[in-house]
Amino acid sequence: MQRVFLRISAIALLMSSAAYGQSLGDIARANREKQNAENTSAAQPRVITNANLPKDPEANQEPAEAQPGTSASSAAADHRSAQQRLAEQRAADQWKRQILAQENKMATLQARIDQLNASIRSAGGSVQYEGPYDRRQARQLQRVAQIQLQLDEQKMKLDQMQEAARHAGMHTAVYDP
Repeated sequence: MQRVFLRISAIALLMSSAAYGQSLGDIARANREKQNAENTSAAQPRVITNANLPKDPEANQEPAEAQPGTSASSAAADHRSAQQRLAEQRAADQWKRQILAQENKMATLQARIDQLNASIRSAGGSVQYEGPYDRRQARQLQRVAQIQLQLDEQKMKLDQMQEAARHAGMHTAVYDP
């Protein structure tokens, strides 16, 4: 009975102290006012809106024909940047193809390992597998070990390819598809 009374009184005490505490809204308002006071002393950034912009931005400029050489140079710059973007896209596609091919090689090797392990387990029956029962299983175990080494080499090669693509400035989607 005393325990119940103590629990109820403890809960009532906690609830009463929470009721007299400052609300989250009050704390946020005070914090916002404090930040506004600090920001007013600093220089305010200039905000540009559509109302600040002229209605027709080209109305104040001379026509393109009146400025000799500007359209030709801008067209050449656009052509160079288009060629550069195309070259970058080709490089990214090449990196991505190489990395995907490497991942496919690794998946094939892993599937082969899984297949060999399954055939070794199925030959052993329900007995817990501890070692080869015959020569065929011993050869399969050797083959699994060889393929595992190949898989480890391919993983290292993939890591190197991804690192090289990253250093070449490729996006994550290219080197980690």
